[in-house]
Amino acid sequence: MATLRRVRGEFEEMASTRLTFDQARTLFGLPEDATSRALLDRLADEGFLTRTESGEYVRRSDTP
Repeated sequence: MATLRRVRGEFEEMASTRLTFDQARTLFGLPEDATSRALLDRLADEGFLTRTESGEYVRRSDTP
């Protein structure tokens, strides 16, 4: 899926990025729907991202 690769690439380029769902949706130009959340959750399920207690998505390698 091209969108999944693009979002993954953006997080790789901006390694210390911490984004809420709404911030990620806006930055990546994603639609406001369940598909967008599923995309970010998939990256978290794969271990690429993690979700902080405050709800931010961040690259797993960048978490303390």
